[in-house]
Amino acid sequence: MNNKNICKFVPTIMNTNLNINCFIFETSPEVMKKKCETNSNRMILITKGKGEFIVDKEPYAYEAGNLLFVFINEYYSVNSISDTEYMYVDFTGIRADELFRRFDIRESNRHFKGFESLIPLWQESLSRANEKTTDLAAESVLLYTFSRLFGSAAEKNDVVNKMVEITEENFTDSSLSISLIADELGYNPKYLSHLFKNKMGVGYTEYLRNIRLKQAVFLLDHKLDSIKNISSLSGFSDPLYFSNVFKKQMGISPKEYIEKVQKENKGEE
Repeated sequence: MNNKNICKFVPTIMNTNLNINCFIFETSPEVMKKKCETNSNRMILITKGKGEFIVDKEPYAYEAGNLLFVFINEYYSVNSISDTEYMYVDFTGIRADELFRRFDIRESNRHFKGFESLIPLWQESLSRANEKTTDLAAESVLLYTFSRLFGSAAEKNDVVNKMVEITEENFTDSSLSISLIADELGYNPKYLSHLFKNKMGVGYTEYLRNIRLKQAVFLLDHKLDSIKNISSLSGFSDPLYFSNVFKKQMGISPKEYIEKVQKENKGEE
């Protein structure tokens, strides 16, 4: 593949508000493979290809239209599956920190999908930029892309709703976990964990455990009295663990709950 990189750097202008350092179109596989340490924040838009970004040893599967943020003093490299090209803007300053806070962008929330429509804008902005306008072109695409992150809120809600749907349909499978759901949906597990807790107000593991406990109580109330079977039918692989979790949540053991249900049933008779 021919190297057709476009690198446009911005003259040093001291601006504590928002400093744009460069606007780059990266196409070199050799450069991508090398571990790079960033001295600025970096907004990366994948324009072509598939593969995996490794950011501080954490993998992020990507394809065209994905947006990824790398922060100051982080290391990253690219494992490209197919020919990869991407563009990026380096930026620093007080406003950069404010933008990260506003859009809740952090180490656990740095990877976004669905930005294919912005690729032509980035490409045209970079191709038209010159020495006097590179900073303006880069800042324009940077801020416009940030503004589009508001539109990703609906996508985030859809992802959480899908997680809930998968969980409700499969919670009796003891192997179900956020890692399996992340594989199915194509997201990073840490990102999904952060997204789920922000939306639902409870961690995914606790949410899954509570659903399984509700199922166990339902089975107990309907006169199933084998703790081993109840554990299995509720999604717990270990009856002892199930009993411990049940007692911690309910205040009594499953055996005591069974006795309580049996007494209540005899009283009704």
